[in-house]
Amino acid sequence: MTINIKREDIELLAPAGDWDCMRAAVANGADAIFFGVEKFNARARANNFRSEELPEIMAFLHTYGVKGFLTFNILVFEDELRDAKQLIEMCINAGVDAVIVQDLGLVKMIRELSPDFPIHGSTQMTITSPEAVEFTKPFGMERVVLGRENNLKQIQKIGEQAKLPMEVFVHGALCVSYSGQCLTSEMWGGRSANRGECAQACRLPYDLMVDGEHKPMGDVAYLLSPKDLAAIDLIPELIQAGVTSFKIEGRLKSPEYVANVVSKYRRAIDSYFSGDMTGPTKEEVRELQQSFSRGFTHGFLKGTNNKQLVDGTFPKSRGVYLGRVERILRDAVTIRLEAPLKRGDGIVFDAGDPTKKEEGGRVYDLRRHGQKIEGEAQEGTLLELVAGRNDVDLRKVHVGDKIWKTNDPALDKRLRTTFETEKPYRVFPLHLKVSGVVGEPLRTWWTDVQKGITVEVESELMLEQANKRPMDAALLEDQLGRLGGSLYQLDQLEVALEGDLIVPVRELNRMRRDAVVKLTGERPKPPVYVKHMIDPLDDATNLAAGQSKQKVIDPKLTALCRNLEQVEAAVQMDVEMIYADFEFIKQFPAAIEVARRAGKPIALATPRIHMPGENGYHANILKLQPDAVLVRNTGALYYYLRARAENPGKPFPRLIGDFSLNVANHKAVEVFAEAGLDLITPSYDLNIQQMVDMLEQSDTSRLEVVIQQHMPMFHTEHCVYCTFMSEGTDYTNCGRPCEDHRASLQDRIGMSHPVRVDEGCRNTVYNAIEQSGAEYIRNFMELGVPSYRVEFLEETPEKVREVLGLYRDALDGRITGTKVWKTLKATNQLGVTRGQLVK
Repeated sequence: MTINIKREDIELLAPAGDWDCMRAAVANGADAIFFGVEKFNARARANNFRSEELPEIMAFLHTYGVKGFLTFNILVFEDELRDAKQLIEMCINAGVDAVIVQDLGLVKMIRELSPDFPIHGSTQMTITSPEAVEFTKPFGMERVVLGRENNLKQIQKIGEQAKLPMEVFVHGALCVSYSGQCLTSEMWGGRSANRGECAQACRLPYDLMVDGEHKPMGDVAYLLSPKDLAAIDLIPELIQAGVTSFKIEGRLKSPEYVANVVSKYRRAIDSYFSGDMTGPTKEEVRELQQSFSRGFTHGFLKGTNNKQLVDGTFPKSRGVYLGRVERILRDAVTIRLEAPLKRGDGIVFDAGDPTKKEEGGRVYDLRRHGQKIEGEAQEGTLLELVAGRNDVDLRKVHVGDKIWKTNDPALDKRLRTTFETEKPYRVFPLHLKVSGVVGEPLRTWWTDVQKGITVEVESELMLEQANKRPMDAALLEDQLGRLGGSLYQLDQLEVALEGDLIVPVRELNRMRRDAVVKLTGERPKPPVYVKHMIDPLDDATNLAAGQSKQKVIDPKLTALCRNLEQVEAAVQMDVEMIYADFEFIKQFPAAIEVARRAGKPIALATPRIHMPGENGYHANILKLQPDAVLVRNTGALYYYLRARAENPGKPFPRLIGDFSLNVANHKAVEVFAEAGLDLITPSYDLNIQQMVDMLEQSDTSRLEVVIQQHMPMFHTEHCVYCTFMSEGTDYTNCGRPCEDHRASLQDRIGMSHPVRVDEGCRNTVYNAIEQSGAEYIRNFMELGVPSYRVEFLEETPEKVREVLGLYRDALDGRITGTKVWKTLKATNQLGVTRGQLVK
């Protein structure tokens, strides 16, 4: 692919969790900053800014020609829509350059407020295919942030087909789960990743259970903790693939981290456009590792390599590898350095078990043959490392332990100087035109080249005939070009003076100062957006006022099955429809045959993820002519909607949207109903009050609630089977152990969470304990919800019949929902939690 991309087409996008980070990003060359305020962003643990600071933030950024994007990348609950509307209006007024949004209901509300306010589709939208991009186009979104799981070839294909600017993560921590598709933190701690409260369950240790037996893994315990992404050496390939925005992760990181990473990527991008393809130096990579590193990887950018993605031996930042302990002396250890080291650097001794307290501290001395080493010891040096007194207990250090440099004070100091300065962080080129005629004012036009703004300044004194030393270009350049301490430097001067003229130097100085004040005042002015003076929440108010909910008297029960035996059991019960959610599509025809024989409608489930080139799967589903399709992502939804439009008048399956579409408010219900879904499943992030709030404002006749399931927690491209149960690196060479074995991850309290594989070799980790919302069936029926789904995972046919019988009795009023829950708790081996429906 030959593309003609210029330097100004590329954006380096940096994180900022506070003012120091923002200054560090600007000072080190960021083109744009993303940041959050005190609510509605996916980093609730960051310091964040206050919404009242938005005008000040945007004025600061625009002064330096930097764009500012507000992160609004969480699901918005019904009772928060009013506050969300207020924050969006504050963004529009402050001239925020774009909001980064996850919730499609919020996107709809923003468009009703303003047709031209820029929206970026967050990585939390799980956009991984051209079709998913196409689905967003009616909303006029300015760009999309692709999933971290897309590789370079897929990124290029998405760009070529969808023709929308693409933003891609290039550096920082990797989520093991697809963003927007992780419910672990919510399930185990009530802290939702879709709400910015991720508790990082992926960084915890797990034991691997295979067919119910513990598989010894040595020092590998962090089975879901990926290394950190570092794509600095892939900058040329990413540019050639059509990426226009290079995003650095890290709103929880320090300003030194921001300064370090931004400056390195700034240099890499600029080097590409200057024709320098040498890539980062060894020292640059080390400095990146020093700021934060769990070990670097290309993530999925070069394709899936499960072995490289997850090391499994430690979950936290290590820094720079120094080497191993060779000998232990009375007051020191001997090491052959694999990276430079000096006095004052931070170190840690790694004995291979990060769950235990590790020895570490500061370097007190470096010796060679008993003599102190002055300055920095270089790579390859065999030396004695003396730790700070009282820092390290050498009795707990072993020969062979790895040593890491965790901190470099000199590097931190150097990085701080980039933004802890009184000087302007950037200066901009100025074009100056000067003209004059004797007896008239000296006229000057000052043009801020980057902004395209010109101001005119005239002298207050008239030009006089010069008797001795008339003004010339050199004098004017000297006096008018004295712009030190301002945002400008004189780049071009054009002089048109008629005759030998003069004006006092003090007047030239006044004119210069006046011009700088005027130009500097123009830089922070915000862009102006169209804002409709309407209330986009009137639809909810009208619905609440004009529609009393029709209580459901004939509730439908549906069953989602994950194997053929469960389908055979479910069709014997009083269920409205069967969902087949199998690991392999080749098993679908048998399920359809069982359902048809029993006279039951059947829906086939799509995978949670839709990648470029995967439409064959969906074409096969349509060939099987199911009664419905359970659609789990916007890419697949776009495919089916287009297929339906291309075949008008022909029978077509009903389209049912699953929980993974993340519908959390009535606006999102409207989005998907208007798009063409026949039935919509609310998000699993809603607790009972949030669910009721949404149902009260929504057309509940279009909704189906999942009333029991094993929560699908992680959904990930990383394959546990391939990484830890085979010698291979991906599906082409792993030998497919998933076809012969069942893996689960056992947590610290002994619960084993099943790991299942889908047709695309993606893994879902399910919660060991099933959850039930049976107690709330009456509430939902009174609010008009017609359909209730029970999802099975590993249940036996007998269990399937028992559970469905209990729910049928509850829906028909023969027993209470509490009775269902208590019965299941008594009979289920692991017990049942009330799950995310209770907070």
